[in-house]
Amino acid sequence: MTTASLPLPAAVPGGSIRARPAGAFRDLTSIAGRALRAVPRDIAVVIPPVFIALFFFIVNIATLKKATSSIPHFDYTSFEVATAILLGVTGVSRAPALVLDIQSKYFDRLLLTPVRRTAILLGHMAADVAVAAVLTVPILVLAFILGVRFQGGPAGVIGFILVASLWSLAFAGFAYAIALKTGNPAAVNSSFLLFFPFLFLTTSYVPRSELSGWLNTVAGINPVTYILGGLRSLEAGGGSPWVPVGQSLLAIAIVGMISMTLCFAALRGRVKRG
Repeated sequence: MTTASLPLPAAVPGGSIRARPAGAFRDLTSIAGRALRAVPRDIAVVIPPVFIALFFFIVNIATLKKATSSIPHFDYTSFEVATAILLGVTGVSRAPALVLDIQSKYFDRLLLTPVRRTAILLGHMAADVAVAAVLTVPILVLAFILGVRFQGGPAGVIGFILVASLWSLAFAGFAYAIALKTGNPAAVNSSFLLFFPFLFLTTSYVPRSELSGWLNTVAGINPVTYILGGLRSLEAGGGSPWVPVGQSLLAIAIVGMISMTLCFAALRGRVKRG
């Protein structure tokens, strides 16, 4: 098992030896570096989300592109890119690896060091943001092959990846909360199921103007609706994207505030038990 780089013990007067704190930044980079180095060994964890995203991207275009052709000035392929990206990055986290650390007692040994407790979570989350950003690449490549073009240019692409990565981070908080609370890998793996109501009760497959009744009402209060809107505004261009992007960031912040409150509360509980 790869271990995080931790400070060496320092001698103190009287002959006793104590670990020397390395600083918040060093703690964070050590944990994040260990998490990133473990990704190639756990590649089976990140491949399925990308495969599912690419699969549904192609199937949805084949199924619904003709059905939406009557909507004026509407490109369904371009419309579905945001949905595919959210499918690809949602639920991707190092929470399963954290469960393994808990089961192997590595987490308990880590608590015996002077590493900051918050850095344990923040380091994993920093790695999650990097992984989520990378996972957007094959989906965007397929989109470009299918003729999608970002009207916002390179800045639009970068903003698109950033918003998607931030959403991935916000949702990952729920997986970490479950991991730290239960220490159960099956429970963590099922956390992705929380996303399905968010995804399907929204504008994931057709514009909101085509929704009716209760589904239109639910989509209006669903935070994922605004995240999709922000992503699509960065892609389609045509007017200022600041309002939809601001709405998407606000939606991410609300979900993130809830998930991070839960996961850091779970961390405090796990530290006390340790």
